[in-house]
Amino acid sequence: MQATVPVSSPLQTTSTVTDQTARSAQTINMALVPAPPSETPLFAEVDMCSDSSATTVRATVVQASTVFYDTPATLDKAERLLAEAAGYGSQLVVFPEAFIGGYPRGSSFGAIIGSRTAKGREDFRKYHASAIDVPGPEVDRLAAMAGKYKVYLVMGVIEREGYTLYCTVLFFDSQGHYMGKHRKIMPTAVERIVWGFGDGSTIPVFATPIGKIGAAICWENRMPLLRTAMYGKGIEIYCAPTADSRDTWQATMTHIALEGGCFVLSANQFCRRKDYPPPPEYVFLGAEEDLTPDSVVCAGGSVIISPLGTVLAGPNY
Repeated sequence: MQATVPVSSPLQTTSTVTDQTARSAQTINMALVPAPPSETPLFAEVDMCSDSSATTVRATVVQASTVFYDTPATLDKAERLLAEAAGYGSQLVVFPEAFIGGYPRGSSFGAIIGSRTAKGREDFRKYHASAIDVPGPEVDRLAAMAGKYKVYLVMGVIEREGYTLYCTVLFFDSQGHYMGKHRKIMPTAVERIVWGFGDGSTIPVFATPIGKIGAAICWENRMPLLRTAMYGKGIEIYCAPTADSRDTWQATMTHIALEGGCFVLSANQFCRRKDYPPPPEYVFLGAEEDLTPDSVVCAGGSVIISPLGTVLAGPNY
């Protein structure tokens, strides 16, 4: 499928949908891989700049699920996806929120005001064991992956520091070096039961040969002052790992692209019930649970948007 879309500038967007990749206005090639239920990678190639001297960047947004309570298996899965992205020539790969360690959707951890349940304590013990230390051996492995495949890597993890967990994004360069991290400043709603609060000391924007890269996690993207801090640092490639698959998320991503004049790469997990442990080990609370193994728990919606607000790839549901 090909489409030519006029935009509000002298530039024109020509997109070829075959495999999710997008070329842009520095020029950027973006990729979204792979998104169930289709097992075939989908790429959208978008050429937004006729200037042959423009920088070209190829990036990949990964939409996939954690192997819950199994961090070694999740790291193996991350490497397979990273290898696939590198095979498309990607220079930047962005993973979803909490990909390493898992997003505990539907969990209460047995927390009731004034008491905790025995099962909730055990659930937290397993979740804590699935988190990673930063620095630590898992960080070393992620760095080695980035160096092996020669990509800049933005990875959502659950970070463990003592008994406190943080929802964190880690950054790695294409030489295999850990660059730094961003801790989610304000966990959303009941996330505050299990995740600690970040602070302003970890709002980095990294100057790299492919552009200035930073990230805000999920609901943080609706915090004007945090966005302003990142704009003030000159962010060009704005990564938004998330767990929000609602339609309204797309409006937020488009607004940020236009407001910040930056490329937005939003990565979300696509999860089915079978991607989580079966009941009664893992139970989704707050809604009537569909126990069908293939029932969708998180529908994805990963997307790539240009600084002009043009959707370059996705949203992929």
